Amino acid sequence: MRITLLLLMVSINLYSQNFTSTLPIVVINTNGQGIPDHYKLLAAMKIIHHPDKSINTTTDVANIYNGNIGIETRGSSSQDLFPKKSFGFETRLIGEEENEVNLFDWPKESDYILYASYNEKSFMNNVLTMKLSRDMGMYASRTQYVDVVLNGEYQGIYVLMEKIKRAKGRVDIAKLDSADVSGDELTGGYIVKIDKSTGSNLGSFQSNYYVTNGSNRPMFLYEAPKSIHGVQKNYIRNYINEFESALIGPNFADPNFGYEKYIDVSSFIKLFLINEITANVDAYRISTYMYKDKNSKDGKLTLGPPWDYDLSYGNADYCGAPAFNIFSYQFNTRCSQDWYQVPFWWDRLMQDSSFRKKLYEEYSFQRTDGALQWSHITNVVDSLREEIKTAQQKNFQIWPVLGEYVWPNPYPIPATWEGEINELLTWFENRLIWLDGRLEDLVNIKEAVNFSISLKSNPITESSALIITSPKNQSVSTTLVDINGRVLSDKSFPLTTGYNEINFIYEIMERSDISISGIFVLKVVIGDKTYLYKVIK
Repeated sequence: MRITLLLLMVSINLYSQNFTSTLPIVVINTNGQGIPDHYKLLAAMKIIHHPDKSINTTTDVANIYNGNIGIETRGSSSQDLFPKKSFGFETRLIGEEENEVNLFDWPKESDYILYASYNEKSFMNNVLTMKLSRDMGMYASRTQYVDVVLNGEYQGIYVLMEKIKRAKGRVDIAKLDSADVSGDELTGGYIVKIDKSTGSNLGSFQSNYYVTNGSNRPMFLYEAPKSIHGVQKNYIRNYINEFESALIGPNFADPNFGYEKYIDVSSFIKLFLINEITANVDAYRISTYMYKDKNSKDGKLTLGPPWDYDLSYGNADYCGAPAFNIFSYQFNTRCSQDWYQVPFWWDRLMQDSSFRKKLYEEYSFQRTDGALQWSHITNVVDSLREEIKTAQQKNFQIWPVLGEYVWPNPYPIPATWEGEINELLTWFENRLIWLDGRLEDLVNIKEAVNFSISLKSNPITESSALIITSPKNQSVSTTLVDINGRVLSDKSFPLTTGYNEINFIYEIMERSDISISGIFVLKVVIGDKTYLYKVIK
């Protein structure tokens, strides 16, 4: 092993190609091996950066990092779709031993990401969003533009980012050890995310409640600690279940018994604003992180850090994403065919006048005195433009995608890099102007009762119920059938304005003529709308 490591170090130190850049240069050497997915390949890396902004050259002395790494490809759809790959890496000492280091004066850590930004051609969506999030008082990954050279070949501009991780200076919560199975020690140190099932290997659980106006339930993935076991999984799952039950319940707005008992409201408001100002098409339903510290540290469920904003600022051609005048949290109503749907949380929170008021107050502050002042936003964009204006030319020489469709770019597609930036700014300004009016309208509504429907507790238990929030007095028709089409129940119920909880499913399922476990279908008709739910016994 020591001989292998020595060869890696020698080979990178002898790297001689005279590549120059105005950006820091990341030089990676895998000795010709392809970078795999699902495990980290041992490689060598050096980072060259002149703080005085003079030209960096691959033959310069590595002054940011010079050592070993474990590296793998990363990304879900991007791995298969794009030739320019993103990578995750950890800095190492010997073998798999991690080596925590300060990169660019960031807090010391070992886990980082090289984001390719292939289909987001301004290179600004993620960097700008992380910057605005930090300016709003949230933790968001620090970023640095770099040029990457892999095995002697230039790969283009990348965004070097901190990986989301429990660590001092990142998600700064208490460490949860394997022995922490009771008392206050059990109550914190968790990171969970709503995401695709491919996003974790630690396991997952489904919400007890269906999404608003939909027939599926969100998936929660365990993200940290990496050694999480059964007792700890049960704790955080039950905590989120209790939060959701309080949120959907009739006393949801009560500060002592409703949702505020379980969540850090400020974090929910700030992430809501980040998702809405960017109109992230994946918002709330994919790559949505949350964490919880110990109860002794006022450890309520906290939303964040923000993550994955390449398909924001109108940069997607599906589900209404190019529009600047729609709410992202209402994704389900315009894109019901997508499997990954927004949890009922946001429709329910917007029914609380106190939440709407706090939301508008935060937005107003950020627009007039904070991160969302237009002068601040344009200053950030101008700074980013200046930083990569020279390097982007080389990037688009090897990746000639300007003016070309790369999934899921909307039309018309700008023909130049400057055109991409101008399009971003135009869209963003229109978005903020629209939000200025719409959020003010929301806070002025004395009682906003929106329609929502969900099925509580499935597979069926005694607590199973149809939960309906109705904007008016009306009726609902329900039909329950088995997989052979046999009608087991055909009932109608009156609905009152606001919260309705209808308990009838368990009673039907316990009938003597329904002895077989399996899958059933519940058809719900309200007005001219029909909803279908898969019911499991």
